[in-house]
Amino acid sequence: MQIFRDTNLDFLRWRWHALALSALVIAMGIGLLATRGLPLGIDFSGGTALNLQFSEPVSLDQVREAVAALPGDEVIQRYGEPEENRVLIRLAQDEGAEEGASLEQGSLRAEQALRDAGLPDFEASREVVGPTIGADLQRRGIYATLTSLAAITVYIGFRFRFTFAIGALVAVFHDVLVTGAFLLLAGYDISLNVVAGVLTITGYSVNDTIVVFDRVRENLRSRRRESLDHVINLSVNQTLARTVITSGTTILALLALYLYGGEALEGFSFTMLVGVVSGTYSTVFIASAVAIILSQQRRGRSTPAQAEAGTAPPRRGRKPGKARAS
Repeated sequence: MQIFRDTNLDFLRWRWHALALSALVIAMGIGLLATRGLPLGIDFSGGTALNLQFSEPVSLDQVREAVAALPGDEVIQRYGEPEENRVLIRLAQDEGAEEGASLEQGSLRAEQALRDAGLPDFEASREVVGPTIGADLQRRGIYATLTSLAAITVYIGFRFRFTFAIGALVAVFHDVLVTGAFLLLAGYDISLNVVAGVLTITGYSVNDTIVVFDRVRENLRSRRRESLDHVINLSVNQTLARTVITSGTTILALLALYLYGGEALEGFSFTMLVGVVSGTYSTVFIASAVAIILSQQRRGRSTPAQAEAGTAPPRRGRKPGKARAS
């Protein structure tokens, strides 16, 4: 990685542009959430997912017409490669069904309706989650996410001073929100695999940010007279090779998982891909920018790195033959 050796790129020059871009992406996610709602998968909402692979090409309109008479709402979409003729039908949980009723009745009725409509032969696989299990999984997913973020907050609060801790936390929330925006844009449902991916990227983002901030802390001790902007920019350049190598190899592995891991891992691998790219981006631009902004607000002006770090000034030596009253 010789191309990243002794780099001197001015990353912080673009911090306001980066913040504006992030705000735009997050606003897009909020807009999609307001218009489309939160697309909960079968894991959380309860219901039946019917995966169909037809022997011949079939249109989505034909499938919709075949299951239109079934009770409740259905979500029908194509997935996989077009030549595979795969269709996914999501059937909402029948609220009137008793607890002991068969959870597969909805999928069985859908299969029979497709056969009665004279559609080509197909192979079907089912994924069924009851309403009680779905609600419990949704609650546990929320608890796991909040617990993870709380633990990260405590750890960073003890590890770094206030402004750096807030910068790292803002970067973590930034990565979660950006990943959520792209999940909504790509049309993925929120499933257990997606939640697992979100929890993973929070840890990845924090680890990447802490590596840079550790170097910042080391440079603050040896460069007391330089501005905080310069020290942080220097630290980002010094750790750039490590950041690129780590993120690059991770992205290659996730890309292979996304392309060849199958439908079961597609949501997880997509979440991780977006999260790793966003985590690298936020480490370089967002976390450092927030730390600088908060430091300048606390001081009211741009100060030397020594003052920003909150360290004591070096002890002055006494000149020979002179004594100063304290």
